[in-house]
Amino acid sequence: MATNRKDNRGRVLKTGESQRKDLLYQFRYTDCYGKRRTIYDSNLDNLRKKEKEIQRQLDDGIDYVRGDITVIKLVERYIGLKQGVRYNTKVGYNFVLNILKNDKFGQRKINTIRVSDAKKWFIDLHFNEQRGYSSIRNIRGVVKPAFEMAYQEDIIRRNPFDFKLDIIPNNSQRRVAMTSEQVDIFMEYVANDNHFRQYYDEYVILLETGLRISELAGLTLKDIDFDNRKIRVSHQLQRTRIGVTGKTEYYIEETKTENGIRYIPMSDRAYVSLKNVIRNRKKLKKEIIIDGYTGFLFLDRNDNPKVAMHFEHQMKRVLDKYNRENPNNQLPKITPHVFRHTFCTNLANGGMPIKSLEYVMGHGDISTTMNVYTHARYENVEESMGKILKFSEAVNKLKRA
Repeated sequence: MATNRKDNRGRVLKTGESQRKDLLYQFRYTDCYGKRRTIYDSNLDNLRKKEKEIQRQLDDGIDYVRGDITVIKLVERYIGLKQGVRYNTKVGYNFVLNILKNDKFGQRKINTIRVSDAKKWFIDLHFNEQRGYSSIRNIRGVVKPAFEMAYQEDIIRRNPFDFKLDIIPNNSQRRVAMTSEQVDIFMEYVANDNHFRQYYDEYVILLETGLRISELAGLTLKDIDFDNRKIRVSHQLQRTRIGVTGKTEYYIEETKTENGIRYIPMSDRAYVSLKNVIRNRKKLKKEIIIDGYTGFLFLDRNDNPKVAMHFEHQMKRVLDKYNRENPNNQLPKITPHVFRHTFCTNLANGGMPIKSLEYVMGHGDISTTMNVYTHARYENVEESMGKILKFSEAVNKLKRA
């Protein structure tokens, strides 16, 4: 290895730089953890560009080890380690970063943050900035693991965000399943409306399958098996706007959980509605292809696949019109996810085994499925208890006999 302080062209080399016998330049340095590192380049100017970036990283790393970086820098460091995340997750990360950029709390040094500081920040976000409970929960979902990373690496003594989020009122709307009467009223109204009846079969499919709305949007002709009366769920269809032009871009995303890939049995009503959808589907000269998928069941007026927004907006228009026309018999907020929750609740109340219910819903955690039982109606509880008590009474009579 060459030890001259000049290269073969007579240029003075800086500390840490050297030129090997094969004329390759190298730069040796010590990282913030005390380990010796070396980088190489055949061009000295390019090597020095790399050196500047390394120095910047070293400065950041040294500040991090001292706990001397800001909250926003910590969150950026944490997010930078998250590779291959979903698009919606990236949107959530940017949402949190934008809040931190516009808030003095984001400029605080992490080694100065105490539990009381974190709690006060959330209180300020809620009462002064008018942030809802759900938004603050999402913010905490990014900031807390970022601080946990620093805690696990012995940068800070404890995670100041490790507390229950009970310091602000939970004003998020609880998901409530529709009653059978509400379902009948809504569906009858849709069926008899001259404009909205075109959506009737879509709503039947949602109510009879419990699909997530992006899973419904992603259904293709190949996913429907009429012979075996089952629906294959393997992906979601999403759409986003990119760049300053706001151009839309479609993309396929994996199911929300690993358990999301599943088959859903086709009920009689779902069978008929799926037949109707396919029969009435416009014959396209050229089918759109999105990440290898084509033949999407549901199309908008421009012959592009419908996405979640389409279903959500049209359902809101139906509900708004109904409630205007029926001021004395209003329906509560109805969304595609309310339909999914209704489907799950009905199966739970019908006695479907919890593991079977977990499968058909595509839940990644059984606790998510178990939460459905908190919405079981009194009548179902009464009926179930009655059966158990009658069985116990019969057993006791046999024992006495």
